[in-house]
Amino acid sequence: MAGILFQQTQDLEKIKIFYSNIDSKIWLDQGDCTIFKHDNFLFGFCQREHISKDGLITFFYETKQEVDEVYRKVRDRANSEPTENKKYNIYNFFATDPEGRVLEFQTFLHQIDFNWEKYR
Repeated sequence: MAGILFQQTQDLEKIKIFYSNIDSKIWLDQGDCTIFKHDNFLFGFCQREHISKDGLITFFYETKQEVDEVYRKVRDRANSEPTENKKYNIYNFFATDPEGRVLEFQTFLHQIDFNWEKYR
């Protein structure tokens, strides 16, 4: 099974630049809707007059170093530096995209059953 998470945007061009800068690739451009691919995660934005910014978009990475690298790219939009979250055994930080959506960037600090090479 596959799926795509869609969001609405009032500034699709700004969104394309932002998400491309955090290592997401444009998977499909449909004019007023653009779908990105980040490893095995497909998510899209459609140009709309009215938008909702509810929810949380989480990107996860294989290593703490990768989380630190994306932090350096979005430092000006981050709520804090990356830290270890003992409750969930993750290393993470939160930031916002250009329209104020909350984003989380994390890595699991324990072994997970995920074939990274399959999605690269």
